[in-house]
Amino acid sequence: MRHTSLPTLGPVAAGARPAPALSVVVPAFDEAEVLPAFHRRLAAAMEGIGLAWEVVYVNDGSRDATLEVMLGLRAADPRVAVVNLSRNFGKEIALTAGLDHARGTEAVVVIDADLQDPPEVIPDLVAAWREGFDMVYAQRRVRHGEGVLKRATAAAFYRLMQRIGGRVRLPKDTGDFRLMSRRALDALLTLRERHRFMKGLFAWVGFPSRAVLYDRAPRAAGRTKWNWWKLWNLSLEGITSFTVAPLKVATYLGLVTAAIALVYGTVVVVKTLLFGNPVAGYPSLMTVMLFLGGVQLITLGIIGEYLGRVFNETKRRPLYLVERHLPSAAPSAAGGAGEHAVERPAEARVA
Repeated sequence: MRHTSLPTLGPVAAGARPAPALSVVVPAFDEAEVLPAFHRRLAAAMEGIGLAWEVVYVNDGSRDATLEVMLGLRAADPRVAVVNLSRNFGKEIALTAGLDHARGTEAVVVIDADLQDPPEVIPDLVAAWREGFDMVYAQRRVRHGEGVLKRATAAAFYRLMQRIGGRVRLPKDTGDFRLMSRRALDALLTLRERHRFMKGLFAWVGFPSRAVLYDRAPRAAGRTKWNWWKLWNLSLEGITSFTVAPLKVATYLGLVTAAIALVYGTVVVVKTLLFGNPVAGYPSLMTVMLFLGGVQLITLGIIGEYLGRVFNETKRRPLYLVERHLPSAAPSAAGGAGEHAVERPAEARVA
């Protein structure tokens, strides 16, 4: 089953080179240690699929030898494309840059480079896509290498997003690892907001979807770039990007506070009329003032989060800038390759 694609919106035109059927997009930040092993396993996993493919490595301003490793992989394997961003823009933007530059005419796979998401699962994703599904997401059955607290907080986040996400249903225990048909990718690329929560954007575009269960492995090498602070900010990004529930909570909190204040004020007036005014104590006065002040500050903070996002969107800056783009050569379904393509000038995609 195949679908008619929307016009491709990525900044890279296929030109005269035959485009591959599949693209694998791999954003990376300081992953020099694991990239060679990742590429070996990826190439082995893609061999049996029977379709021409390329892999698009995106260097997100790495501070180690990640770019040099990517260039070495491209020199050895012409199916490798390299997109080097001008600085570190963050994983969500780097992933968008890779999707913009993916030339796959049939489908695109998104996977991290740390080997927690095994490349050996990709044939299962392709098999489900061949059944007619546009979005095939890899759903974690087991999360090896993660502590109890990490698993508990992740589960709580997915439950929260499913409750407050409205019509957008975020699949639980699902990251960025997935396959998208070309028409789903083209639809996704029309969404150019700066504050990007990709898991939510994948869910927002819809299309027929299916889960493929897999066991998530521990990180193969290096250290995770996602500390608790970054995970917290990513959670806030997801919540504020896809729902106005915090604003509604602030409204209801204000209404409840006003109702409590009204009841308390009525009690004070009645007591004064019946028993006089013996001068209220300092502790109760401070308690009320601090409570009301805290509610106001929380509400202002929530409004500020949304206002800041509006401010960033209205500037309409490019999502990213590309320092260098080296496209892949024309691959064959059997894994052969032609000559290396000429380096393409750096381009910036306007949001």
